[in-house]
Amino acid sequence: MSALSPAGFYGRLTALPRSLPVPRSYADIRPRDVWTVIVGVGAVLSAMWLRHGGLARDPLLAAGEVTALFGTYAALVGILLAARAPWLDQVLGTDGLRAAHRWLGFISVWAIGAHAVLSTLAYAGGSIAAFVPTLVSLLQTVPGMLGALVGMGLFGFVAVASMRAARRRLSYETWHGIHLYVYLAVAFAFLHQLTIGTDFVADPLATSFWVALYAAAFGPLLLHRVVSPIAITLRHQPRVERVERETADTFNLYVSGRDLDRLAVRSGQFFVLRALTRRDWKHGHPFSISAAPDGRAIRFTIKLEGSGTCALAALRPGTRLLLEGPYGAMHDARAKQRRLLLIGAGIGIAPIRAMAEGFRYAPGDADLIFRARSTAEAPLLDELHAIASQRGIRLHLLFGNRGSAGVPADPLSPAEITRLVPDAAARDVYLCGPNALMERVRSSLRDLGTAPSQIHYELFG
Repeated sequence: MSALSPAGFYGRLTALPRSLPVPRSYADIRPRDVWTVIVGVGAVLSAMWLRHGGLARDPLLAAGEVTALFGTYAALVGILLAARAPWLDQVLGTDGLRAAHRWLGFISVWAIGAHAVLSTLAYAGGSIAAFVPTLVSLLQTVPGMLGALVGMGLFGFVAVASMRAARRRLSYETWHGIHLYVYLAVAFAFLHQLTIGTDFVADPLATSFWVALYAAAFGPLLLHRVVSPIAITLRHQPRVERVERETADTFNLYVSGRDLDRLAVRSGQFFVLRALTRRDWKHGHPFSISAAPDGRAIRFTIKLEGSGTCALAALRPGTRLLLEGPYGAMHDARAKQRRLLLIGAGIGIAPIRAMAEGFRYAPGDADLIFRARSTAEAPLLDELHAIASQRGIRLHLLFGNRGSAGVPADPLSPAEITRLVPDAAARDVYLCGPNALMERVRSSLRDLGTAPSQIHYELFG
């Protein structure tokens, strides 16, 4: 079990500093503000296309231009959302960014594919029989066409790899590496636009606008996915302090460093962690912190599943690490109600435990439900008891297989949640665990009348 006994952990609780820096919450920006700007830029692009005589062209050619226009724009917005810029992460949330990125990716692939077919048909005079000869002729005579074809193929390759059936067969690292081909595909699209794009070749203002769009998409990506992690790593020099076994299949990874009291992070957030070893530096692993920030060390509680986590468990003290983040909007700045309900299952208890320790609430204003198959499979249990005793949390332990003695068929049904926490619908609820369980709990909370804005969660994968 936990390396810290309840008695020993009491001292840590009373010693936690309360003046550590925290990331800005960006509560003054609403999701609809972001989408309004994105739609507004799309309207400007449409107006430029109309200004260039888009409606006066052959219908097939006009359709080909529109699909190219919005396919490229969807790809650029998708790249911006993948930048994990703090203001986007805090406003839209990790799940919102992931979902929007996925849909924009498929839109861009279908739109760019439609552009290739429609434009080629237009140059073939609408003749399907002349499609292939016309395509071959365009590849041989039009500058940038071969690169555009390669870029479209890369888009399609990434789209296929992102389908649910293919995604299940790929490791996270392989899938992430394939995703990097999108950036190469967009580069080919840029060269194609630069050479024959309607909005590039004849209008300097439109050219400048498109160049600005590319900069707005790739600038935050480079800043937040490359420059910022390197800067954080150089400034704080994170390294493995120690690795301790928590349960049979979980372990605690303690990270020390320089000036960690100046690293802004909130309980409930996560980092992408990379071990800077010859074998593992390319593999990033997202893990939530499992203890409230104290300015001295960062702790992750990790489940052993797969070669990546096993490699982390085998790291030696002193191994240098790269930290990317913090990410996630599942923190107390999002709370709207005075009272809290925290629900954790399995290894999902890690961020919930950090929230229980680090969130601000009065004694008696928080309940914590912990779902696990058994005590032996319940990480951080001793610490939860200590936190509950110190901070006045009502701790509800739901251990055992569903339908077994003393365990309902659905331990987190609306009736069971109401039995444990009668006013659950009036609270802010933070939940973390397997995706299927979180979906069931969200359904239960909705049945109880909990407002969607009061339910805070982030899906895995």
